[in-house]
Amino acid sequence: MGNEAPIVSRPERLSNDQARRITLAAQGFAEPRPTGRVDRRHVRKVFDRLGLIQMDSVNVLVRTQYLPLFSRLGPYDRSLLDRLAYDDHEVFEYWGHEASLIRSDLQPLLRWRMGSEHRWTGMRQWAEAQDHDVTGALLAAVLADGPVSAGELDVADRKKGPWWGWGDTKKTLEHLFYIGRVGAVRRNTFERAYCDPALVVPPDVLDRPTPEPRDAMVALLERSARAFGLGTAKDLADYFRLPIKAARPLLEEMADSGVVHRVTVDGWKEPTYLHPEAKVPRRIDACALVSPFDSVMWERDRVERLFEFTYRIEIYVPKPKRTFGYYVLPFLLGDRYVARVDLKADRADRKLLVQAAYAEPGVDHAEVAERLCGELRLMATWLGLDDVVVVDRGDLAPALRAMLP
Repeated sequence: MGNEAPIVSRPERLSNDQARRITLAAQGFAEPRPTGRVDRRHVRKVFDRLGLIQMDSVNVLVRTQYLPLFSRLGPYDRSLLDRLAYDDHEVFEYWGHEASLIRSDLQPLLRWRMGSEHRWTGMRQWAEAQDHDVTGALLAAVLADGPVSAGELDVADRKKGPWWGWGDTKKTLEHLFYIGRVGAVRRNTFERAYCDPALVVPPDVLDRPTPEPRDAMVALLERSARAFGLGTAKDLADYFRLPIKAARPLLEEMADSGVVHRVTVDGWKEPTYLHPEAKVPRRIDACALVSPFDSVMWERDRVERLFEFTYRIEIYVPKPKRTFGYYVLPFLLGDRYVARVDLKADRADRKLLVQAAYAEPGVDHAEVAERLCGELRLMATWLGLDDVVVVDRGDLAPALRAMLP
């Protein structure tokens, strides 16, 4: 018999263990990693499952958009993702769950956001006060000359003003990007270069009719439920950053029509919605280092409910006040987070630095260290690093150091 069992009936109650396994299966952690060469079909399958992958500028280890694929597929050629986005245009960058690479066929479902007010009050107020002729001239320049960066369009920009230090050119371009008038690609420096949307989204997608906002949100909530397997209204709305006031009644309507099923999860206080195609594995045999920006880590309240794992990213915490480290990756073993490691790629010396390693309460340090060592070596090889070096910080560090001479 296989490991995954479909939920063929409409269960009224699930245990938290079942909910956790449903989520991990929906997120792609129930399947073994490919044994041969990873190709674009594998990358495409991850996007088919998740819908989008979050981006972030932090590069202390590797750009975060590359990590969810490594967690699920193991070592792969990172250019596969770049080609999928910037050559094949199967994914495009936009505001999904924060800045994200999103399946291109979902673009029509996000046009309601492009036509809505900015989520950020300061940016909304700034955009309303701008000279439309100036904005139009800048748009025309991007469409004619793009991809082009803000600096290339305004070499005299002194990065003045209160909006995150951006100058007027950058703010205008970000406004045009938000409302969908320009698209964006990334350069090796992670700098956004702006362009005609037709350069990043396939013409057949751009030509599709724009759904009503309600219909688009229903479709996005269904995608969220499929990607998570199940979730509360807050969980599912957060996936694409949908307004919770709109999501709650829509999910109730979706449940009435059978698009999702209402369930109760032991220990969860909020109503929960299960995707009808969700599967509940009998076990999960995952072994993966997980990015703090991975979708399986989104919505920290959900992570704590499912995994009894409290996580706070400490990038913006002053060093003396950090508990676990600057860039800490949870280590998923089986269906539990069993450890967390603060990682850094020392590219000059070609070393993967484990700057701290902590085990979760009640785990076997020797077993966790052994499995974690294998994953760290795999990651080092993937990143083109020659060695793994463990700093003696954290209760798991001694066991790791003993296994990594």
